[in-house]
Amino acid sequence: MNPVETRDFERELGERLATSGFRFTTQRRHVYDVLLQKRDHPTAEDVFQRARRQMPDISHATVYNCLDALVECGLVRQVKLDRGATRYCPNREEHCHYCCDECGAVFDVALAGEATQMPRPKGFKVDHYDIAAHGLCADCARKK
Repeated sequence: MNPVETRDFERELGERLATSGFRFTTQRRHVYDVLLQKRDHPTAEDVFQRARRQMPDISHATVYNCLDALVECGLVRQVKLDRGATRYCPNREEHCHYCCDECGAVFDVALAGEATQMPRPKGFKVDHYDIAAHGLCADCARKK
């Protein structure tokens, strides 16, 4: 990112955090950067391991607190798949997840405009979608 993009990014991040009652910190920025760098729906442990590469003193508790703040302010979604560990997704567009039951990979797929008009109970107002489809990714399906 160039300096202007960095400043705009930090301003937006700071505003989103502030509207939810959180302060902008270098740790929150770093954890958010980790999520944006590799959008593979990491667990909190994955985020911790990646964050430590650039910030060796960051603790598990700090990573969990940062993830909670990012979820609370709407910058990150929790993805809960069956009995596995919660994963984190920085994609703020409406989308669903395709989960490979063999290798554990999770893929984002945008929801088409008509998909957001799914049948729902009378008067139900949708806040967001949490849709996951399970099966085999292309690589795992080829191996079988």
